[in-house]
Amino acid sequence: MATKATTIKEAIKRWEEKTGQQAATATEVSLVFQWPPIEKMDNSLATLVNCEKLSLSTNMIEKVTALNSLKKLRILSLGRNYIKSFAGMECLGDTLEELWISYNLVEKLKGINVLRNLKVLYMSNNLVKEWSEFNKLQELQNLEDLLFVGNPLYDGCELEVWRSEAARRLPGLKKLDGETVLREDEPPLTVADLEPDGGDGVETLVSAEPND
Repeated sequence: MATKATTIKEAIKRWEEKTGQQAATATEVSLVFQWPPIEKMDNSLATLVNCEKLSLSTNMIEKVTALNSLKKLRILSLGRNYIKSFAGMECLGDTLEELWISYNLVEKLKGINVLRNLKVLYMSNNLVKEWSEFNKLQELQNLEDLLFVGNPLYDGCELEVWRSEAARRLPGLKKLDGETVLREDEPPLTVADLEPDGGDGVETLVSAEPND
């Protein structure tokens, strides 16, 4: 017999028991790595009316739903799930500043434009492979920090080409894959700056996304 998925209600109850906090008054709630994993976001999330940071990473969630009551949400962490699209986030357009959605199944960026106040987008290791999809990030006027390593689009480019193209298409970007974006009107790189880093750069990229 298959193990029944953990519900949001059960996960919140566990979190309250573990932390001694009340979900209705908490500003940060972490429902990560539930066992059995959470498969569905449901209306039990409506109790989190004061939540500013919600973590649901490392579960088996396929769709983003039931966030309408979270009027104060600024950071949403959904890494390591099975999410394929940005549908269901429309209600977060006015408040959400950071979205952590690495290690999911996102191929198309349709609908991301609703997140008009987004400053930080961590979406490494998804399935984006077209520049035409990447260009949809141009609608995020406030985007400053982007983690995109591990997408087919990234993997298919030379690193220098990737960085220059991404920076050109997103002129407001300050940080890309954990490193500061250098632009042509800034001081040129010296020979020392171009020395190979022995692979440490990859670790820097991967560790750029905080763990919950």
